[in-house]
Amino acid sequence: MMLTRVRILVATLWAGSLWTIGFIVAPTLFATLGDRVLAGNIAGSMFRAEAWLSIACALVLLALLQWRPGALEPKRRRLLGALVLSMLVCALLSHFGITPLMAELKAQAPAGIMDEAMRSRFGMLHGVSTLIFAVQSVLAGVLIWKQQ
Repeated sequence: MMLTRVRILVATLWAGSLWTIGFIVAPTLFATLGDRVLAGNIAGSMFRAEAWLSIACALVLLALLQWRPGALEPKRRRLLGALVLSMLVCALLSHFGITPLMAELKAQAPAGIMDEAMRSRFGMLHGVSTLIFAVQSVLAGVLIWKQQ
């Protein structure tokens, strides 16, 4: 019973942080700050912190799923494990795959101004990152739903 509660708590922390940063904080930054570059830099910092929180939550949940494996029926344990691993892959792809490419483009822009090709590539990478984040966010809802 205690392990179930801890799993729910960690999954809720993870999902809540994803949803808060991605769907409340980041849009609010862009809506209220006049400087889009500043808003993007702050949002980027928050998404980096979120990525590390995602990695930590995934590792804790995977450990909890392995601790006393008989406490969960095998089918549910496999489902929860698959959800956690899928969310972890999303976080790793975004943080270690896409984010560095976006940072490299920003660093290459003279005086912070991107040409059309750079803006196009940045926009494509941002779109892929947004899609991965959306998938991770939906999986987070499923993870919480399937805990009980």
